[in-house]
Amino acid sequence: MPPVVHCVRHAQGVHNLSTANHVIHDPSLTDLGNEQCRLLRDNFPSHDRIELITASPLRRTIYTAWQSFQPVFEKHPDMKILLLPDVQETSDVPCDTGSDPEVLRKEMEEQGIPVDMSLVQEGWNSKTGHYAPTNEAIKNRARAARRWLKERPEKEIIVVTHGGFLHYFTEDWEDSSHYQGTGWNNTEYRSFAFSDETHKDDLEGYPLDGDNATMVETEESRHRRGKDGPMLDRERQKTLYKLGTQGWDDQGLQLSTAEREKTTVPEGKEVEGVRV
Repeated sequence: MPPVVHCVRHAQGVHNLSTANHVIHDPSLTDLGNEQCRLLRDNFPSHDRIELITASPLRRTIYTAWQSFQPVFEKHPDMKILLLPDVQETSDVPCDTGSDPEVLRKEMEEQGIPVDMSLVQEGWNSKTGHYAPTNEAIKNRARAARRWLKERPEKEIIVVTHGGFLHYFTEDWEDSSHYQGTGWNNTEYRSFAFSDETHKDDLEGYPLDGDNATMVETEESRHRRGKDGPMLDRERQKTLYKLGTQGWDDQGLQLSTAEREKTTVPEGKEVEGVRV
């Protein structure tokens, strides 16, 4: 039986403080971000059931995974955070571009953070080809990540990733612009099961070379965040995908550096005094 996947957006990073900070390469967490990790650690209800922790290989996602799920590492002393390049953020601006493998490996060793970098190859942070900041490339790697997870033997898995990418990954485009370029708050987590249905087209209607590995948010997860009823159906998501990506393009979000330079990016929204 395919696993339940708990999707987590990283804690607040330095780049979340202002759009001016988007020029910072692979930023780490703020003091508030560290506190958000502590709160997630104390309130996440399923530490004892987690069998695998994965994260985007950017610094903010790794530190979020390490700090937020300490009870899992205490229960499984040999566990490492498995780094998945396919779940990195969407754009190629500096804040969304990861560090070279050797730089990352050295920092993790110095910080004593156990990571499995077997999937992190040279060029993972190139933002070209498979990792290009285009809708097509992002859809493809999101699907690749879902297919990989669907075949895993573990029953419950953590994926720590990014606000923009989470909409491509979960294919849930409801409230996709509630915050700046995402509907997810920092350290928000939602739980998904794989659909029993096999879909052989993507949200743009293009045929696929196999199963889309569609995921559906559990009703318990939706209830936890104040949503009534099940996740919106796939036909509705196809419409929301078009509206969401067009809205991001109009705001100059989730674009390549060259495209971003041609447009004005609005400042982020403040929620309870915190710019997200």
